[in-house]
Amino acid sequence: MTSTLPHTAVDHDGLDDYLALCKDACDGEITRLYGDDESSGLRQLVLDYPRRGGKALRPALSIAMCLGLGGHLDAILPTAATLELYHNAFLIHDDIEDESWLRRGLPTMHIDHGVPIAVNVGDAMLSLSLQPLLDNVGRIGLGPALRILRAVAHMTRQTVEGQAVELDWVRANTWHLTDDDYLAMVERKTSWYSFITPLQAGAIAAGVAAERLAPLERLGRDLGAAFQITDDLLNLRSDPQAYGKEIGGDLWEGKRTLMLLHALRCAAPGDRDRALAILSRRRPMPDAELGLAELLDSLVARGDLSRPGHAAIAHLLSHHAVSEPKTLDDVRWLFDLMQSAGSLRHARRIAARHAQSAAATLAALDWLPDSHHRDALAGLVDYVHGRTS
Repeated sequence: MTSTLPHTAVDHDGLDDYLALCKDACDGEITRLYGDDESSGLRQLVLDYPRRGGKALRPALSIAMCLGLGGHLDAILPTAATLELYHNAFLIHDDIEDESWLRRGLPTMHIDHGVPIAVNVGDAMLSLSLQPLLDNVGRIGLGPALRILRAVAHMTRQTVEGQAVELDWVRANTWHLTDDDYLAMVERKTSWYSFITPLQAGAIAAGVAAERLAPLERLGRDLGAAFQITDDLLNLRSDPQAYGKEIGGDLWEGKRTLMLLHALRCAAPGDRDRALAILSRRRPMPDAELGLAELLDSLVARGDLSRPGHAAIAHLLSHHAVSEPKTLDDVRWLFDLMQSAGSLRHARRIAARHAQSAAATLAALDWLPDSHHRDALAGLVDYVHGRTS
């Protein structure tokens, strides 16, 4: 791979080529780790999300940092595969927790295969991630391998604790949150596994001393903030086919985003009360347009629901009113509220501030030589923030 990466400054098109080569190398490593048994149903499901595309941002960050510091691809590839497996496992579990319908333009795994299978596939990915970390011992030596293992262990703890914070906000119906609350959650949930650890693992694989990891933490923290805010903005404004998730899904879910929290803080009391009433409602189910009776009949016809189960659910529903879901007009009203409060502009300003801070940190890394790998890192900083239209 080293010989086929661009050897000149990486422009926009060159960055796409660089990312594609990193993804190919990482996908090949994941296939090597899991084997070539095409008859394995679990194997096919494990490879489902990685094969749907995506930028392979985390592997690319680790590869570019390692190669930019004079390391070799073989030194970082097992860790790059680990990071990609973690990422896709988190996506599967997040889609279940968020009740998302689409991932990279296709139905989410739990929609396609059911929650139990989706949970097991995510667990399988997390289990598979152990082998690449063990492979590091033979490739880069015991000391660096243990440093990477420690970094990944810290990453996983930060990520699940960040997710726990967000889920607790939902459980407790917490909406009185500041920008700092949101950014602290994003640092734990997104920055560590998407940016800080990939950058630091790449440097460790290349043999960098421990004292040089601190600026990479600052760089990754700012990149994570810019990335997540921009991702939340994309959810509102982007083309569904390009983005790969249902547009407006965050509003349907009632996700705590920087924009929505800002709008609630700025809204008049009456508007705030209306917004909170809308956000307390559930999102409609994917098959809601069939009607409950038709949906139950279709499940029986597919063999996914027994007739006694059908009768039990029908009896329960006949004695309990189903809570009113959000409507499209509700979601449009929330979007208009954010627009009128200047919340989208507010979010763009904060994302830009973090992207500029990240670019400044990268520019100050005088121990990272000029190369097309460093150019790729600079391009990735621009990409993280430059995805909105």
